[in-house]
Amino acid sequence: MSGALEGKRVVDLTRVVAGPFCTQMLADHGALVIKVESPQGDETRKLGPPFVDGTAAYFTGLNRNKLSLSLDLGRPEARDALLRLLQDADVLIENFLPGTMEKWGLGYDAVLAPRLPRLVYCRISGFGATGPLGNLPGYDAVLQAMCGLMSVNGDDSTGPTRVGVPIIDLATGLSAAFGILLALSERERSGRGQLVDCSLYDTAMALLHPHAANWFASGVTPKLTGSAHPSISPYEKFSTGSGEMFLGVVNDGQFAKLCRFIGRGDLLEDPRFSRNGPRLENRAQLRQELEKVFAKEDAGPLCEHLMAAGVPAGPVHSVPQALQHPHTVARDMVVEKDGYRGLGVAVKLGRTPGSVRRAPPRLGADTSEILLAAGFSGEEICKLKEKGAGG
Repeated sequence: MSGALEGKRVVDLTRVVAGPFCTQMLADHGALVIKVESPQGDETRKLGPPFVDGTAAYFTGLNRNKLSLSLDLGRPEARDALLRLLQDADVLIENFLPGTMEKWGLGYDAVLAPRLPRLVYCRISGFGATGPLGNLPGYDAVLQAMCGLMSVNGDDSTGPTRVGVPIIDLATGLSAAFGILLALSERERSGRGQLVDCSLYDTAMALLHPHAANWFASGVTPKLTGSAHPSISPYEKFSTGSGEMFLGVVNDGQFAKLCRFIGRGDLLEDPRFSRNGPRLENRAQLRQELEKVFAKEDAGPLCEHLMAAGVPAGPVHSVPQALQHPHTVARDMVVEKDGYRGLGVAVKLGRTPGSVRRAPPRLGADTSEILLAAGFSGEEICKLKEKGAGG
């Protein structure tokens, strides 16, 4: 079966996380993604250990299903080659510092849009091209700090803490993929491409729910709550006799089911715990009462029984435990292909599912193949390489 994006051509000038995550999703769903790298390669190729056949796992986790073309865009011959590649492209995506493409004579408004009116151009940057911080470089953890995410992550013992995955990079990649698909959909009506502008800063601000909504409504500065939820209780991590679990009770009905299941119907009669509002105010006391019961239980079986009873709960797994869980296997969320092992395709379509078809490419492995397919002669390819414009 063909992927939903089969026939779409994407020229990918991105590196590190947000852009490659975006284009990997497009490639998983059938788009032909040509990853254009400098002769030095995407810097994440070297961000190890661990390494897989000399390439850092950091890179292999974000770049499957792509072809690799090596071009030094600092050279005019390479920029001319890029323009030829773009003649048949549907999407160009880049994450250089704002202004870099303009410096190279490849700016969207002045050059690419008039020349390639159907091209969807996606720009990913740290802060965007406007505003007092526009044109500055941005990195995930720095944006977590600046945009308030760290201020609500952690507890009094840790202080503000970085989220343990590059959540802003990944969310920006998702936003970019969404924006590209919106632009491609609109192009079906208008016949014209457009600029898709995504920044880490904007994405980080958009992730502040419910803390931003709570502050808009109350004026109260959100605080560190550890694993707890600022608006719901009990919705946090608890200790058991064999490890930790997370209890996700989101309404009074689920709390009643919890109390009946653990044999603590008395908690329902206690005015401190009968409704969510008082439970929030008396969170610490409720925690003590629940952990008295949980201390006698094994986290895994307890969570299975709670879920069966209609109470959301799950054990706190390590990464290996999560990757090897039977449900992970059943949902095809770990895949293997030609020696490559990686995470599966999260968006599952019924008729045109995504797939893993190619392992992440070696640097420049497909340069000649791509250029030949774009109409370059063997002599032109040799001249590019001789001048150091291609690899």
